[in-house]
Amino acid sequence: MLGAVGVVAAVWLALSLLQTRGFDWHAFGATLLGLHGWWLAASVGALIAGYLVRALRWRVLMRPVKPGPDLWGLFSATVMGFAAITILGRPGEFVRPYLIAIKEKVPTSSQMAALVLERIYDVLIVFAIFGFALSRVRRSDAALGPALSWVFATGGWVVGGLSIAVLALLALFRHFSVAMRQRLLGLLRALPERHLKKADRLITAFVQGMESTRSQKAVLLVVWYTILEWATIAVVTYCVMQAFGRALHFGWLDVLIFLGFLAFGAVVQIPGVGGGTQVVSVLVLTELFRVPLEVSTSVALVLWIISFVVVVPIGLALALHEGVRWHTLKPVESEGSA
Repeated sequence: MLGAVGVVAAVWLALSLLQTRGFDWHAFGATLLGLHGWWLAASVGALIAGYLVRALRWRVLMRPVKPGPDLWGLFSATVMGFAAITILGRPGEFVRPYLIAIKEKVPTSSQMAALVLERIYDVLIVFAIFGFALSRVRRSDAALGPALSWVFATGGWVVGGLSIAVLALLALFRHFSVAMRQRLLGLLRALPERHLKKADRLITAFVQGMESTRSQKAVLLVVWYTILEWATIAVVTYCVMQAFGRALHFGWLDVLIFLGFLAFGAVVQIPGVGGGTQVVSVLVLTELFRVPLEVSTSVALVLWIISFVVVVPIGLALALHEGVRWHTLKPVESEGSA
């Protein structure tokens, strides 16, 4: 709900920009025609590498139920899963664990648990990136006043501290998961029966996911692959920025700041569009980095194509090759919408 309100507000702000500043379609087209193809090809390569890293991380999360799953099977399911997210929206999140469960012949609930744990680690890394970037925002080329610069810098340290605190809580849960599950359910007894059952399923899935990180080595591997995954995302973004040549001058710190804001725009997924990330991209580039509206819109469009659209034909080709039919995923879509 909060994410939807944020996207609506962002859309309203973007429309206001169009009305007040106008839009030069000629400049927009010229910016797209001036893109450097080699940088775009490099961004696609980094994107594919990111899916491989995700598959490697999932293989670690699967160890309690099946040691040594087929890496190609995990990779293809990952690609098809992200294609499903673009096509179906948020319900497509459930396609990847469903396909992995079918391929590896393991319980679907165990893969849902792995998805929950994967998302937690992703959010923690996003907090860490966002906190670090905001704490350094005054050293970048972002156009901030003194007051706003101080707020961002202070907020960065707060977010970074929160991510460390949650990591410590995650480590505590790893060692006392059963006891903490009982404690949490005890605190939620006042909820209506329907909500209590839903909370029980979520907490149980989380506890099952924690089984994969019982060993210190597994935790380090998951953290390492999560950092590596977000490094590939940063590389994708950096390559896209470099593809615009002289129209856009972005360094690595600028990319991290941009990614921090962009991650929050990804809270809501709209089928076929990918959520509020495009609008957030335009707003951050125009209002924070003072990039012309036409260039900002071009960046948002290219990032959407690279991040969301490129994977669709690849995912569909893999699905066709492996005999997966989208109509068989309807129950998964219904489950995700519930």
